[in-house]
Amino acid sequence: MAGAATAVGGGGSRAASSSGTNPDGTFSGLKLALAGFVLAMANFVVVLDTTIANVSVPHISGGLAVSTSSGTWVITSYSVAEAICVPLTGWLAGRFGVVRVFLCALVGFGVFSALCGLATSLPMLVAFRLGQGFSGGPLMPLSQTLLLRIFPKAQHPKAMSMWAMTVVVAPIAGPILGGYISDNWSWNWIFYINVPIVAAVFFALLVLLKDVKTPLRKLPIDVVGLALLVIWIAAFQMMLDLGHDRDWFNSTFICALAVIAAIFFCAFVIWELTESHPVVDLAVFRHRGFTAATFALSLAFGTYFASVVVIPQWLQASMGYTATLAGEAMAPSGVLAVFMSPFVPALMKRFDARVLVFVGITWLAICAAIRAFIWSGDSTFMQIAMPQLIQGWGVSLFIVPLTTISLASVRPEETASAAGIANFARTLAGAIGTSIITTMWDDMGRVDNAQLTGTLNNQQRTFDMLQSHGMSMEAARDSLAQLVETQATAVGTVHLFAISGVALMVAACTIWLAPRPSKATKPASGH
Repeated sequence: MAGAATAVGGGGSRAASSSGTNPDGTFSGLKLALAGFVLAMANFVVVLDTTIANVSVPHISGGLAVSTSSGTWVITSYSVAEAICVPLTGWLAGRFGVVRVFLCALVGFGVFSALCGLATSLPMLVAFRLGQGFSGGPLMPLSQTLLLRIFPKAQHPKAMSMWAMTVVVAPIAGPILGGYISDNWSWNWIFYINVPIVAAVFFALLVLLKDVKTPLRKLPIDVVGLALLVIWIAAFQMMLDLGHDRDWFNSTFICALAVIAAIFFCAFVIWELTESHPVVDLAVFRHRGFTAATFALSLAFGTYFASVVVIPQWLQASMGYTATLAGEAMAPSGVLAVFMSPFVPALMKRFDARVLVFVGITWLAICAAIRAFIWSGDSTFMQIAMPQLIQGWGVSLFIVPLTTISLASVRPEETASAAGIANFARTLAGAIGTSIITTMWDDMGRVDNAQLTGTLNNQQRTFDMLQSHGMSMEAARDSLAQLVETQATAVGTVHLFAISGVALMVAACTIWLAPRPSKATKPASGH
């Protein structure tokens, strides 16, 4: 009982009486505005790091002398670590206090950001990105918790709008900032830039939140479940990341990883279903609405996020774009999402949330089909940017309604567990989707290259025409090889988006397996 009254922010037991603090512990005036802004900035920098590296993968790969496909480990390692840490957030916050955990995670995020910039090899960078992901994992949900703690209840919608805006704006800024930094400075600075921001946020919150108190609870921790979770996810992700380079299941190592992932996954499911305090409460999957919504969210977000990774690589590797220009081509994807997001709660009051989800994901599938039809090796900047711009409308329509459907399907006492699992599944789906789709993209490019090369080899007139323009036979062959490579990669990219469109339609249709949510259900904020 004594532990429940312990102050976490260092404020002791005295009543909160400092200027800008209400009797109920919420903030007001300038203090509320400053604290809200700083917490939003903390969330912004974490979300920014999920996209800022996307356009920088070719620079990172070149700087560390590794292939571009290996360079994507920089993205997947961060997502996997963040996903694993999410189930631990509730336990850490209850055991040590929300403010203390948040500040420690912030310090860890800043330290590992600096170490990422100092990395001199891919294994070092991946290891530090794992640390960055573990540190960043608690920051998103706890920034939301603290915003709700310091804002008066009547202003909670405003707090969530501020939080949601950072989630939408950061992916717009990430590609632009990452591209500019990579082209004009060096890739290391996409990590160094976090350090001064994190330092400013840390010291500001140290002062602003010093009187914020949260109860402490000695909660049990499912050590066995956590260990099983880490092992099967690590083995599965390594299998996906290394499989392509090691010829998949012709490699004994890949087969061993697959067996380990399968065995430990089965053990994890069995253990979690029988454990009294599971690290991941799988029992919530008994609710049909939650299962359907989580599956749809994972499949749609995994496909969407993977495309965000592939497109900048294609633009830089085959289309001759700089990292800055690739970032500018990607940035429009969040513009319509920013404008549409404020209208989604009102739409949910008028329409069945399942309709909004279906329309939103179907629109993403249509955008994928547009890419498959109009993109080629000769596409202009506007042809690349246009689908990015219009897909933002669909993104705004599916995330919040899907989260609402999933949380409305479970019992009130299961809401916290359900929200954690949905966030965990979404984050993990982004990492897995990236690994699968980048591998498919590379394989399709090679197949299309072989087919186009076979066609050209039967057309001697092409060589004769190039030679007639003064090219030597060797120069003509090199020129054709470059042309074939560019077109084959473009064709592979088009095929990939055709498949993505099908996957998105499956996700859109899945939502109809969920029961219709009650009209009284309030819109939930997605993490």
